Amino acid sequence: MIFIENKKKSKKTLEKLYPNAEVIDVTSKGKEPFVRLSPFFPHGNIPVPFSEGIFAYSVEGIWQGLKAFEKENIDVSKFNIQNMKGIKRTVRKFGKPIGHRKGVRGIEYLDYLTARKQIYLPSYAWVLQNKTVKEIGLLVSIAEKKDLVLLDFETNSDMETVRKPLSQPALIKKFIDKKYPNIAITRFTSPGYEQPKNKLGQKKVGGKPKEKKSRIKKEDEGTTVIQLTLSF
Repeated sequence: MIFIENKKKSKKTLEKLYPNAEVIDVTSKGKEPFVRLSPFFPHGNIPVPFSEGIFAYSVEGIWQGLKAFEKENIDVSKFNIQNMKGIKRTVRKFGKPIGHRKGVRGIEYLDYLTARKQIYLPSYAWVLQNKTVKEIGLLVSIAEKKDLVLLDFETNSDMETVRKPLSQPALIKKFIDKKYPNIAITRFTSPGYEQPKNKLGQKKVGGKPKEKKSRIKKEDEGTTVIQLTLSF
């Protein structure tokens, strides 16, 4: 099973919640090869939605480049950034966002949620399908043998929640779970569970751990539930 957790959580906390799980950072601060799953990674030749013949290096470059503010319109130079730095454009510097332009040559501006669905998601889905096949394969091979925890700075997995950015590992999970449904229902370990011991201090063999209701509630609170209806 795949879980989404905040990158700021301590290693000790993650080990308690997911004993024996593989923990992987898929942010722009992560390591090869999984840093390639970051929307900031400069894959190159990513089609810009509603902009025939125009391509960008990163998904984040597309998202930021098509964003328009009160003090500044779109900035297509963001399409060409290859070092994952200086891509974001902020309200503090440019004022209130107007929306995302529907294509470089377009005249329509999309609201945040619509832009998320019509610009960000198609762009990231394209990357998963065309640029990170090997990395997705590696994640699948791990998730078939043990629980997998993907780290991100954001853990919002609800498509409709616009108060927070969408967690890209949530999209990775959705993508994998759809292609490999067995991974979505197979959990290898229970959070915080330690095999019971007998009077001699030896671990007992066999039998299932008895879960307390309070423990189950705690598990639910610490697990991100995917609510996306994304279609690839």
